[in-house]
Amino acid sequence: MNKTILVTGGTGFIGSHTCVSLMNAGYAVIVLDNLCNSEISVIEQIGRICGPRPLFIEGDIRDAGLLDQLFSDHPVSAVLHFAGLKAVGESVGKPLAYYENNVGGTINLLKSMQKADVKTMVFSSSATVYGDPASVPITEDFPRSFTNPYGASKLMIEDILADLQQSEPGWKIARLRYFNPVGAHHSGYIGESPKGTPNNLMPFIAQAAAGLRNELSVFGDDYDTPDGTGIRDYIHVVDLANGHVAALKYLDQNQSLLTVNLGTGKGVSVLEMIKAFESTNGCKVPYRITARRPGDIAECWADTSLANELLEWHATHTLEDMCKDSWRWQTK
Repeated sequence: MNKTILVTGGTGFIGSHTCVSLMNAGYAVIVLDNLCNSEISVIEQIGRICGPRPLFIEGDIRDAGLLDQLFSDHPVSAVLHFAGLKAVGESVGKPLAYYENNVGGTINLLKSMQKADVKTMVFSSSATVYGDPASVPITEDFPRSFTNPYGASKLMIEDILADLQQSEPGWKIARLRYFNPVGAHHSGYIGESPKGTPNNLMPFIAQAAAGLRNELSVFGDDYDTPDGTGIRDYIHVVDLANGHVAALKYLDQNQSLLTVNLGTGKGVSVLEMIKAFESTNGCKVPYRITARRPGDIAECWADTSLANELLEWHATHTLEDMCKDSWRWQTK
């Protein structure tokens, strides 16, 4: 095959697992990352899993000169675009940084792709574009809205990609709306290691179980759900990574704008996740119920039938797999 794929944000949690899936599928991979929320050691760990390491370039998607040089030096055939700031709370305090980095950086990247005549992109979007959905499960034609600048930046990029694909022949674009990625590679070599405070539930659970935190804060137990805690669609990061490879293969055969949800199609509450983690790993997760967070919604899970049908892709990892792999990563 020997197609070369540029992965922006490739040392991050989802990007690094997708590099592994791409290399396992026979693609050559170039990683571009500014390491603002990840470590260079991830490249070595990907090499431990796959044999060869991906080529790594330290740099920023806001650097137009660097991008132009990269496309002129390497035979890139498609871009998987993960680079972006992603903390909902931080985005409320620093909206300009989010718009400059996420939206401005993506426009830069698309301009360089345009110059180099590279017209295939798989974009890392998010279920946050559905805002507070009127019902569940969520299908791709639900109205979109946002409750914070992070969600707004994802929605803007989705629209920019749709306009570009409409305006110029040859573009093949997939917008993948993910639900809640968790877990780690089963080797224990790569996983989620955010700098500073995590944004996702699973690292908090694992850190509380490992004694790195006194307890886990459960935000609200008075939602209109069976146990009162928020319900989300948690998807194993390896399933999510495989979904990107499936989307890339789909775009190979179809010139289109593809928009699909990637999730399991099942909702799990915070308390259910804590219990599953404890019973799978034989450990205790100390937790305390605290007030709801502003902007949090009661429940959110995906209808995944479109991805199942178009991409012939299904999430195969269980809740136990997610808990076991997260704990293996945490204890390593």
